[in-house]
Amino acid sequence: MNTEADKRLEFFEKSAQKHPRKGWLNRYYWKDITYFCNYFSQEELSVIEIGCATGELIGNIHCKRKVGIDFSPAMIENGKKQFPDVEFHCMNAENIQLNEKFDLIILSNLLGHLDDIEKVFVELKKLCHPGTKIIVNYYNYLWEPVLKLAELVGLKSPLYRQNWLSLRDMNNLLYISGFDVYRNVRRMLMPVYIPLISPLFNRYIAKLPILRHFCINQFAFAKPIPEISADEADKKYSVSVVIPARNESGNIENAIKRLPSLGKHIEIIFIEGNSTDDTWDKIQEIQKKYAATHDIKIDRQKGKGKGDAVRLGFDIASSDILMILDADLTVPPEDLVKFYSAISSGKGDFINGSRLVYPMEKEAMRFLNLLGNKFFSLAFTWLLDQPFKDTLCGTKVIFKKDYQRLIENRKFFGDFDPFGDFDLIFGAHKLNLKIVEIPIRYRERTYGSTNISRFKHGFLLLRMCMFAARKIKFV
Repeated sequence: MNTEADKRLEFFEKSAQKHPRKGWLNRYYWKDITYFCNYFSQEELSVIEIGCATGELIGNIHCKRKVGIDFSPAMIENGKKQFPDVEFHCMNAENIQLNEKFDLIILSNLLGHLDDIEKVFVELKKLCHPGTKIIVNYYNYLWEPVLKLAELVGLKSPLYRQNWLSLRDMNNLLYISGFDVYRNVRRMLMPVYIPLISPLFNRYIAKLPILRHFCINQFAFAKPIPEISADEADKKYSVSVVIPARNESGNIENAIKRLPSLGKHIEIIFIEGNSTDDTWDKIQEIQKKYAATHDIKIDRQKGKGKGDAVRLGFDIASSDILMILDADLTVPPEDLVKFYSAISSGKGDFINGSRLVYPMEKEAMRFLNLLGNKFFSLAFTWLLDQPFKDTLCGTKVIFKKDYQRLIENRKFFGDFDPFGDFDLIFGAHKLNLKIVEIPIRYRERTYGSTNISRFKHGFLLLRMCMFAARKIKFV
């Protein structure tokens, strides 16, 4: 008597000859899944698809190395003929026999066919290094009556009996298997291509509140829950703290005095930016004064704006972790310990400060600035499909290896941001990094005045948001 597993295998062996993903009704649906996975892949990555079928998805992913596994021999043989650049393995997802770590793991519409989803997720740990990202997608069960009707009238190939999974179920199974879900995305209101109408609905209308809950595809983005202890993380990495300074002469020495010990070594980089006071002279004086006790590098930017200063500082930096500290010290240097702890322990790949949690000192932020920050936090929460409190906090932290990848992918957005905040946030999102926010207490200035123009720079930031919406949300 055939077991359930035997019946399932027999079903897929027969399906392998029909190329279900190539039919005109299915082509548009699968093309969008492939496009979205490609959005978060890069040429330098190694990628594996679990449950690859005949390889149409993994075969079209842009990456350095492609591997696909499936339990159906017929599917695998079919895939080998179509995609010679993919390394295929006939293998059960519940018993993965590969001795290799991958940068990106994809499971597309697989969960419905698994006997033990948790066991498969646990098996994925074999394929993960600490920075591995996982993309899991499965169809929204609200579509079940529509799909069944399409099967009955012959518009869709019948599926083998499926598990019933909500997005919450997917997230929970990933979590109990040792993965941290950091983003959920819903896509596609019209899975069949109708000229003009389908692109309009799927690119724009599907992204609107409420309506997005009716999309057919649900995505979960996850990474392994870190297993490093706080003691191990404390001295694991070296740190470069970049301090852009324009007209901040009175804060330079305090930045040195108040900077805490971070990691196994700390390098301090002052970048002076066309000051009209004696900031540059003060930076040179401080470098000499503290030469015996501190590793201090200095330079002057040739361009303009904080973004240009940060890029120069990051280029000079030689440490594992890159940090930005504004020279006005409105973000206390002492708080950098929290940022180091978050990134070194693997809780996030990109750490962003948030000034909008704790009460501020009276003159720390003007009312219109506060309103602007609240607006941009709502806009970014919607744009990036994750809660985002404060986009414009100057303190941001990233691994240098990830920043170097960000540079390589900067051409996707272009050189559009004079402040540097959006360039880093959008770049981190495109690289599929986990973004974490650290609440800080925002202080009043003790020296100088702000270099930000509320209206001029506010309109510029709004234009950048609209530009990014085309590159991030409406894709």
